[in-house]
Amino acid sequence: MILAFLLSLSGAEQDDGVPSAVPVALTAPERENGDLLPPGTTAPVTSDEGLGEGFADDVDGRTPLRGFSQVAATITGEDGTVCEVCLLAAETDEQRARGLMEVTDAELGGYDGMLFVYPDEVAGSFWMRNTPLPLSIAYFTGEGELVSTVDMEPCDDVDSCPNYPPDGPFRLALEVPQGELAAVGVIGEATIELGGRTCPRVASGG
Repeated sequence: MILAFLLSLSGAEQDDGVPSAVPVALTAPERENGDLLPPGTTAPVTSDEGLGEGFADDVDGRTPLRGFSQVAATITGEDGTVCEVCLLAAETDEQRARGLMEVTDAELGGYDGMLFVYPDEVAGSFWMRNTPLPLSIAYFTGEGELVSTVDMEPCDDVDSCPNYPPDGPFRLALEVPQGELAAVGVIGEATIELGGRTCPRVASGG
């Protein structure tokens, strides 16, 4: 069941699941002079490949965001459409705080999106502080049922960025480039089911 997998996915070093920085903001952001993360977690590493900041070496045809793991998932749309996707996984406080901040690659290094995973259902909002890519977000319960979706607009590194709340408590939040929710199967009352850490290799070639 999805809950059992979530518990193993989220790890034991989680707190109450309430993040405090970009792009998730369930409470006021806590950052000093632009420093988000302690050394050795998910601090940005400038890429020379034009992908934006923080991308690491190729893995199975994808270019992961440094400091993040990945997870396979199956999304089933209300119309019966089934999509198998490979997602960057934001599972720790540091990863959820970092999210897709400063990422400029609209193809996300070959990943279908980023999945924010919480140890328990939470209530609150996402925001787009210091996030240059327009994104769409789908909020899901711990049972994988869709709560709501919303499009989110880029915002500079300022305190006045708007919040984008869901329609109710959620445990998973899926971010994709804006307008791409249907492309990953989030159609109508969609559901999501998490798989393992291994995603199929992306075929090489043009």
